[in-house]
Amino acid sequence: AVGLNAEYLGESQFSPSDFNLVLPMMSLSSVLPRLSVNHCRAALRANRICGGNVPMKQFSSQSASSKHGVLSVDQVKQLIKKDDIRTVIMAFPDAYGRMFGKRYDAEFFAKAALDDGGHCCTYLLTTDMDMNAVPGFKLASWEKGYGDFHMVADHATIRGLSWQDRTALVLCDLHDPKTHKPVPQAPRSVLINQLRKVKDLGFGSVKAATELEFFQYKESYEEAFNKNYKGLTPSGWYSEDYHILQGTRNESFMADIRYHLKASGIPVETSKGETGISQHEVNISYEEALAMADRHLIYKQCLKELAMKHNKSITFMAKPHADQAGSSCHLHLSLHGASGENLFRGQQSLTGEIRSSELFRQFLAGWMKYTPELFAFYAPTVNSYKRYRAGTWAPTASSWSYDNRTAAFRVVGHEKSLRIECRLPGADCNPYLGIAAAVASGLQGIVEKLDLPPMFNGNAYDLTDKSSLLPRTLTEATQRLEQSKFAREHFGDDVVDHYAHFFRMEQEEFERVVTDWERKRYFEQI
Repeated sequence: AVGLNAEYLGESQFSPSDFNLVLPMMSLSSVLPRLSVNHCRAALRANRICGGNVPMKQFSSQSASSKHGVLSVDQVKQLIKKDDIRTVIMAFPDAYGRMFGKRYDAEFFAKAALDDGGHCCTYLLTTDMDMNAVPGFKLASWEKGYGDFHMVADHATIRGLSWQDRTALVLCDLHDPKTHKPVPQAPRSVLINQLRKVKDLGFGSVKAATELEFFQYKESYEEAFNKNYKGLTPSGWYSEDYHILQGTRNESFMADIRYHLKASGIPVETSKGETGISQHEVNISYEEALAMADRHLIYKQCLKELAMKHNKSITFMAKPHADQAGSSCHLHLSLHGASGENLFRGQQSLTGEIRSSELFRQFLAGWMKYTPELFAFYAPTVNSYKRYRAGTWAPTASSWSYDNRTAAFRVVGHEKSLRIECRLPGADCNPYLGIAAAVASGLQGIVEKLDLPPMFNGNAYDLTDKSSLLPRTLTEATQRLEQSKFAREHFGDDVVDHYAHFFRMEQEEFERVVTDWERKRYFEQI
């Protein structure tokens, strides 16, 4: 059993998940009548609850509803004055989809950075995973001196983070400090530019959701690193897809995830076990596309930091284990009017009693047509392509069907909930690039008034015709992107060239490495 930090339970409100940590063998109904807040305080001061002493949270006495979650500018200023917020993180997504930025003293942030922004090095959009400066980028280089970007705070994204001590977060757009214009290669800029076209075509918005899956291990990140990420102990020992008993073994961690995401302004719907051993999924609510990409970024950061607090590790690799299914990022999307109505809803027969609009058919046709050219935005790493294997819940060919999990494009819902689920992106997908690719492709289908190919029925793993096949490697996907007239017309040469070079760099890094597979196969017998 795990004890809680005395300052946390002794001086603040706490979530039901914390009782799971204190008394995991007792239900809430039996815990709550027996332990008053004063009892918890007294016991924790004596450090005697379950003999534990693992600090989990250290917040002030103010309730989560007032100091956490999405905050207005006035609210964050007031919380800073009250010393309820001492640190503000100004952050942005890098090309991999990681969160980068700076921690600001809260008073300095309110006085200077809130309105005037901050600065960060231009190399941050041109590094490899290990933060090495990579040559060959037009955006930043040694020759250009690696100057600064201007970090412009998006005030709509300010939120208090319930899992960090008196800390707020604001996401930023990267601007050129000389022209004061957004940097087009920045992932958030890429998505914003595509969403602007939604308005230009007379539509209201695109709404989206990303279903992220991940694997969980008993080792901490430091322990996993020291073991070279080999021989890690999964948090379960058999498939836990929808399995409540197996899921209960990880509930203290999963409950913390649900609580802190929700308390930090990211509404959670469900969590569940997945098909892999120790694989899990947490689903957050449908939202407008930019806000969903932002939530995705924060979701991953939150889960990794909570894993550290629980002395665990998780991975969002697309395929961490050759003998198990990979982790996906199923992307749900729908197009909406100015009044919020779902424009996919209509009277044309789609299948059975399910009906759709002509816009739906055109949008899906465009998404399917241009996916091969933008595939690297859905599958951005060498590891991504190992996920696409028959019978592993990841698609291997392009097709659409209604409620068919073997199809790359699974149509789900009906009437106002009708939407498209693209099952191609892996958990390693940068959400800003993936959603941008989907929006650009779908809108082009509407512009071209494309006809939707016939719905596929049956097992889509049996599809073998060349027209349905997708890129099989990052090298092939990068070539398709670089050669795509559609990509250059809709994203611009600067963006296409930047990411083509970025993906090629990732492939070249891999090709320089000698793998365990090679040693095992060739060491003795070649």
